[in-house]
Amino acid sequence: MDTARLISLDREHLIHPVSSWRGHEAAGATILESGKGAWLTDSEGRRLLDGFAGLWCVNTGYGCDSVIEAGRRQLEKLPYATGYFGFSCEPAIELAARLTRHAPGTLNRIYFSLGGSDAVDGTLRFIRYYQNARGMPQKRHVIGLEKGYHGSSFAGSGLTALPVFHRDADVPLPWQHHLPSPDPYRHPAGPDGEAIIHASVRALHDMVASLGGPDQVAAFYCELVQGSGGVIVPPDGWARAMQAACRELDILFVVDEVITGFGRTGPLFACAHEGLEPDMMTVAKGLTAGYAPMGGVFLSDAVYETIRDNTPPGVAIGHGQTYSAHPVSAAIGLAVLDLYEGGLLDNGVAAGRHLAARLAGLGNHPLVGATRAKGMLAGIELVTDKAAKAKPDPKLGIAGKLGRYGYEQGILYRAFADDVIGLAPPLCCSTDEIDILCDGIVAVLDRVMRDPQVADAMRG
Repeated sequence: MDTARLISLDREHLIHPVSSWRGHEAAGATILESGKGAWLTDSEGRRLLDGFAGLWCVNTGYGCDSVIEAGRRQLEKLPYATGYFGFSCEPAIELAARLTRHAPGTLNRIYFSLGGSDAVDGTLRFIRYYQNARGMPQKRHVIGLEKGYHGSSFAGSGLTALPVFHRDADVPLPWQHHLPSPDPYRHPAGPDGEAIIHASVRALHDMVASLGGPDQVAAFYCELVQGSGGVIVPPDGWARAMQAACRELDILFVVDEVITGFGRTGPLFACAHEGLEPDMMTVAKGLTAGYAPMGGVFLSDAVYETIRDNTPPGVAIGHGQTYSAHPVSAAIGLAVLDLYEGGLLDNGVAAGRHLAARLAGLGNHPLVGATRAKGMLAGIELVTDKAAKAKPDPKLGIAGKLGRYGYEQGILYRAFADDVIGLAPPLCCSTDEIDILCDGIVAVLDRVMRDPQVADAMRG
């Protein structure tokens, strides 16, 4: 592999997602060449333990023979089948049937999208169809959470509540709103779970009232762990309380499981932790473990039947994509689901317990303000003053140092811009690999501490 040539071509032609274009041109790309299990190898031969499963998605690990073979067989048999005009194909039908058997509540229908962002966009369209079908077109407002992430489509980026997705993009849209994050480390109510739950329920009621009442509000969206907002784990019972509030207010309860689905927090779907029954649920990432693009929108029976029964006979529901229910992606999804059902979820639970125990031991590190974990999904929030929970000054460039030092240590993770380390290791990890990851993080944090500017900031 001619690394220098590839880096040059990348600079000149390839636009990278959510990146500083000028910064990327200056730094150049790191070229990944191969992967096996939880490990990647770059074009210079450096082995890297992938503590972030690609982008929260390669739950099975890399190079799974059964998944690769399923994709190969389907490519040979039928590489494409449209879902338009009444056509279908075996793998998409089988995947829909198996997934809905596992889904919570009455989520017995699924629309296959291309990924998480357009799955969220699909929910926004289905919500409009639903509210119009039931004769309530004025129910248009949707409410999400501060620090929430629901993709980067035009509409979805407004439901997302992270500044980088709003800057110069003319979002949020006027009908998109956000409640305070249920962050136990930084919530004004303090770390008490019941106080946070009460504050969130009250905030939802207050916002609905400020928007003109329940007749004006269509839906509430939440992640069960706020991923890109810093891996924020709400208190136990929070999601169940928010679901109850939505039922009381006649607001659709939409759960975004794009990150938390498919064993990332333990069970196949994180809704199982609190017995949730959402009206809609989005998935992607672990659906195919990143081996092919695919996402999905689950609809409850009530939502599906309301739209179906109130649409004139012969009139199409105008939502679709060329590659919806793609047969190769579906075949891969079936093979990945076989792995989840065949013991991979159990391994993820055991590895997740070990990860949580190791991270709990980081609490005494001078740079660590808080650690949080739910299954194989974890975050480490850095501070320069533990008592004041003071975020590092952006001028220190700690996020950049974390990314660079981690790579040099041979480990990969997400170094969020607000100085949170995000972890989402593949579910196939052994406890030894979790130890390698955590030992490497300690070495990185110690190296950051030795930076003179960081040391001065911590001395005050």
